[in-house]
Amino acid sequence: MKLLKMKMAATLILMMAVAAYGQNNKKITGTVKDTLTHENIPFVTVALSDPHTKATVKGVQTDINGNFVLENLPAGTFTLRIAYVGYEDMLKENIIISPATGNLNMGELMMKPSKNTSLKEVVVTGKKAALQNIDGKKVFSVNQSLVSKGGNAADLLQNVPTLQIDGNGNVSLRGSTGVKVLVDGKPSVIANGDITQILQSIPASSIESIEVIANPSAKYDANGEGIINIILKKNSRPGLNGSVDLGGGTRDNYNGSANLSYQSGKVNLYGNYSVKNGNTYSNGFQYMTFLKPTDSVRYSNETFPSVTRNKIQFLKAGIDYSLAPKSILGISGSLNLRNTHRDEVLSIDNLAANSLPVQSSTRNNTTNNNGNSYELDVDYSQHFKKPKEELTFNFSYAYGNFRNFQEYQTHLINVNGQKALPLDTPLISDIRNNATNYNIQADYILPVGKTGQFSAGYRSQITLGNNNQYAYGVTGTGEFPVYDFTSFFSSNNQVHAVYLNYRDHIADFSYQLGLRAEDSHLNATFRSYDANNSLFADPVKVPSKGLYPSVLLTEKLENNSQLQFTFTNRVSRPTARELNSATDFSDPVNYERGNPALRPESINSLELDYNKTWENISFTSGIYYNQINNVIKHIESDPVDGVVITTAQNLKRSTTTGLELIGHFDLVKGWDFTANTNIYERDNDAAPQFGIAHNTGLSWNANVTSNVSLPERISLQIRADYRAPDMIVQDKNRAVFGMDAAAKYDLPGNRASLIFNANDIFNSRKWAFLRSSDDLLLDFERRTVGSRATLTFSYRFGSSASPSKQPRKKEVRPDKRIDDAS
Repeated sequence: MKLLKMKMAATLILMMAVAAYGQNNKKITGTVKDTLTHENIPFVTVALSDPHTKATVKGVQTDINGNFVLENLPAGTFTLRIAYVGYEDMLKENIIISPATGNLNMGELMMKPSKNTSLKEVVVTGKKAALQNIDGKKVFSVNQSLVSKGGNAADLLQNVPTLQIDGNGNVSLRGSTGVKVLVDGKPSVIANGDITQILQSIPASSIESIEVIANPSAKYDANGEGIINIILKKNSRPGLNGSVDLGGGTRDNYNGSANLSYQSGKVNLYGNYSVKNGNTYSNGFQYMTFLKPTDSVRYSNETFPSVTRNKIQFLKAGIDYSLAPKSILGISGSLNLRNTHRDEVLSIDNLAANSLPVQSSTRNNTTNNNGNSYELDVDYSQHFKKPKEELTFNFSYAYGNFRNFQEYQTHLINVNGQKALPLDTPLISDIRNNATNYNIQADYILPVGKTGQFSAGYRSQITLGNNNQYAYGVTGTGEFPVYDFTSFFSSNNQVHAVYLNYRDHIADFSYQLGLRAEDSHLNATFRSYDANNSLFADPVKVPSKGLYPSVLLTEKLENNSQLQFTFTNRVSRPTARELNSATDFSDPVNYERGNPALRPESINSLELDYNKTWENISFTSGIYYNQINNVIKHIESDPVDGVVITTAQNLKRSTTTGLELIGHFDLVKGWDFTANTNIYERDNDAAPQFGIAHNTGLSWNANVTSNVSLPERISLQIRADYRAPDMIVQDKNRAVFGMDAAAKYDLPGNRASLIFNANDIFNSRKWAFLRSSDDLLLDFERRTVGSRATLTFSYRFGSSASPSKQPRKKEVRPDKRIDDAS
C-alpha cells in the first residue's frame, strides 16, 4: 500500500511538473523592420506586459538581424510593446498564451519612423556593432578603428578579422589571395584595377564599412575565391552634419579629410574629400641559388631599399531625391587622383660556386606613376505597396588613365672579381594604361506567400582596356627603341549574368537557394615585334560560361544561437595582366611575364557556422572546405644567363580545410575586445612539369583588437596580429607579427577629438618567403610600411555631432547599402 501511495505521489508530481513546463515553455518570435526601407532594426526593445498591472513579464532586445525571441512564457493575455529611439512605439494587444495557441510567430513587425526625425535635442548616439552576420556575409563597422586613423584602405583591412595584409600590400582571406576586392559592390578602375594600388588609393576616412563574403550567394558575381566589398561613406543623418580631420605623422606624412551632408524633406546631399601626402620607406633582399646553373653564376644576391612619395586625393559626392514616397533617385560621382615618385637602388652580386664574385652592379630605378580615375553612378529604387517588394536599377560609368614612367641606370662595378670600367646603361620603361568600365544591373524582390521571397536580377559588366609598354635605351646621341620589351595589349572583357534566388523559412529553419548564369569572354590582342623588328599580333581569347549554384541553410536554436550551412560553386578568371605577355624588366635578374594560355579556376566551397550571442559576448565559429581546380600560381622558369622569368601557370588542384573562430567580448565596463583565429591545412597536388612535388601544410593566423575607455574622455585601442608559416605550392611564407596602438581624447563639448596612433610599433611586418623547385631556391623578404606615428585632430558639427555622456553600447541602425546585389 505504501508503495502504491509513493507511486501515485510520484505520478502526481510528474504531472504537475509537465503541466508547469507546458505553461512556461511557450515563446513568441518575430522580426522588426523599418516600414520605409524594409531594413531589419537591431537592438529594439520588445516587452511583454500584463495589461492590468502594466508589469513587465518578459523583455528582450532584437539581435543584429532584427530578430527577437521571448521564451518561457506563462499562460495568459498580454500586451506586446515595441519601442526604439526615432520610431513610433508599436503595441500589439490581446496576445493570448495558452497550450492551445502554442508558439506564436509575429512575423515581420514594421516600425514607422517618428514624425519628428530631426532629433535636434537628442544627443544619444549609437556605437555600431563590431561584427554583424547578415545572410552569409560578415559586415565590419570600421568607424571605431583608431589605429587606422590617417591611413588608407589597406591599413583598415588590417583591422578586419579573417583578413590579412602582407608587407607588400597583398590581401588574403583565410590564407587565400584569390579574393576579389569591390568598391560599392563593383570592380574599380583605380590604378587600372590593381588591388594593391586600389587599397592604397582609398583613404580610410572615406570608408563606412567592410563586407567579407567567403561564400557569396547567387546575387554576387561568381568570380573570385571570396569577396571583400568596401562600402564608401554616404551620409544620411537629418539636417546639416559634417566633420573635418587634419593629421600629421612621422616621415613627413600628412592627411586631411572633410565630410559634409544635408538632409531635409525629399533631398539628401552628401560629399567626402580626402587627401594623403606622405613617404613610404621600403627595404628587402632577394637571394637566389641556381641548382642547375647554365653558366658560372651559382648565386645571385640582391638588395633593394627605396623611398616612395605618394600624394592621393579622393572625392565622392552625390544626391538622393525622393521622387515619390516609395521612389528614390540617386546620382553620385567620385574622383581619384594619384601621384607617386619612387627612388630605388638595387645592389646585385652574382657569385660563383666558391662564392667569388662573377659580376657586381647597382641599378638606380626612378619611377613616376601618375593617374586619375572617375566614376558616375545613377541609382533608382522603387518600393511597392506590397511590403518588401522592390525594384532597383544601377548604371555606372568609370574611366581611368595612368602612366608609369621608369628610368633604370645600371652601374657595372666588377667582372670576375676585377674592377670594371665605369659603364652606365640607361633604360626607360614607359607604360601607359587606360580602362573604361560600364556596369548595368537591375534587381527585383518579390514576397511570396507569408514568409517567402523571390529575387531575380540581371547584370552586364564591360571593361575596355589598353596596356601599352614602350622601352627605350639611352646613348649620348639620344633614345632608341628596345623592341624586345615594347608591346601593345588591348582587351575587351565582358560578363553578362542573370540570377534567381528564393528564400523562405519553416518555423526556425530558413533556406536560400540560388542559381547564377554567367556568359563571360575576354578577347584581347597582343602586339609585339619579331626578330626583324616588324610588328605582329597574337589574339587572346578566354571564354567562360557556367551555372553557379549557391545554398544557404540556417537553423535558429534556442538562447540566441544559430547553425548555418553554405555551399557555393564559383570561378576565378585570370586578369588582363596575367594574360598580357608583356615583360616587366624592372628587376634585372627576375623578369615577370603574363601567360595568354591561362584557363579559369573552378572553385567549390562548403562551410558550417555556429553563432551564439550572450548578453556581453558574441561568438562565431566555422568549419570550411575549399577545392580549387586549375589553380593559377606564379612559377619561376629555369635561369638563363642569370635571369629567371616568373609566369602564371595552371596547376592541377589545391584544397584547403580550416576552422575559424571570431569572438567579441564586453565583459567589464569600459573594456571590450574582438579576437579571431583561423587554423587551416592546405593540400597542393604535384606539378612535375615545373619541378613541384606534392605538399601539405598546416598554418594559422590570429588577431585581437582591444578597446579601453578611461575617465576624463580618454580611450585606448591596441591591435596585434600574427601569421604562422604557410606553404603555398612553391612558396613557404615566413611568420609575421605586428602591433598597432592608439589613444583618443575627446575635448570638452564632445565635438572635437585628438587621436594619436602608432602603426607597426616593432617594425616587424614584412613579406617573406622561401620559394623552391628542382632548379631554383629563392629567399625573399620585403618590408614596405615600417613603423609610423600620426596625430590627428577631428572636429564634428551638426545635429548629431555630440556623443552622449552616457553612450549607448548598441547601434541605432545599420546604414543602408544601396548596391547589395552584385
